Amino acid sequence: MSDDQDRMTVESTDTMSPETRRGLQRRGLLTGAVAGGAAAMLAGLATQARAAATAFPEHPRWQFVFINHVTTNPFFVPTQYGIADACKLLGCGYQWTGSETSDAGQMVNSFNAAIASKADGIACCLVDPKAFDEPTERALEAGIPVFAYNADVPLGSPNKRLAYIGQDLYKAGYLMGLRIADEVQSGHVALFIATPGQLNIQPRFDGAKDAIAKSGKPITVDEVASGPTLNEEIAKVQAYYLGHQDIKGMYAVDGGTTMGVTQAMKQYGLPAKGIHGGGFDLLPKTLEDISEGFGDFTIDQQPYLQGFYTVMEMFLFKASGGLVGPADINTGLKFVTKETVAPYLATKTRYEGNSGAPQIVPSKGAI
Repeated sequence: MSDDQDRMTVESTDTMSPETRRGLQRRGLLTGAVAGGAAAMLAGLATQARAAATAFPEHPRWQFVFINHVTTNPFFVPTQYGIADACKLLGCGYQWTGSETSDAGQMVNSFNAAIASKADGIACCLVDPKAFDEPTERALEAGIPVFAYNADVPLGSPNKRLAYIGQDLYKAGYLMGLRIADEVQSGHVALFIATPGQLNIQPRFDGAKDAIAKSGKPITVDEVASGPTLNEEIAKVQAYYLGHQDIKGMYAVDGGTTMGVTQAMKQYGLPAKGIHGGGFDLLPKTLEDISEGFGDFTIDQQPYLQGFYTVMEMFLFKASGGLVGPADINTGLKFVTKETVAPYLATKTRYEGNSGAPQIVPSKGAI
């Protein structure tokens, strides 16, 4: 109905005689119930029009379960935003569950619960090389697609997950190792790893160590386990430095310990002593420290995409009856340094996890 027609209707009712008005009211034509019914009808038509303009037909509100190894770690804040945004876009729901302390047993329990609840899709950080093989097979047999995100099983594993969405972990570690060999010509370096053996970070450690060895430079690497929680990681880095003040570098292959490295570099003034450091991920404090010169680099693996793309693949798998969806996606690698960190600090977004507000970020110019 046009605005002019609306005005005509109002004017005509305003000029009715009392008898006519009462008659219409008795027939229900001017009651709130009828007005509400008309509004509902119009809303329904608008909804149908919007649905007709979208890419997908009406579908169930599929429920996807994301199983994580450190559910409260700040690294995964943008991952959860990516999941939420994709689910809102596609009309789906999700559950975020798993372990707070990288306990594979707790994660398997969550996996089993997802199967029992008949989830429409399961995404799991496959941090253990064997623990998830059996539940993955049971889920697939029950018709539930299983995807890996952030961490994946090694090539040749019997695990039958459909696809992996995340960084090429060994390559990322290898490129970090090349950078370490460039920054530290010789001497002793610490290479911290939160949870040795877990597949989200062990490949990075292996890659870094291999690159340093292949450089031929006289660099000795200490492997230091820092623990699964942020407070443990920060304390372990500080304790290590105080006991090894002759080191030439401190590096980490996980986000929490990387923040511990940059914090220690700031607390003890390590750049002035010729000590280098760096690591992974975009925790806000890490970025601030790097901008101030307390850390040579951190590596962006785009955690938002690890959530967003995983939902997209699960949705497309369901929408296409399994014909479309399973595809490995490398979410990338970018070195963030003092020279390139400014845009990360100047813009607070869901995409990096330091704001919850949905927004479109204006382009900064040349790419």
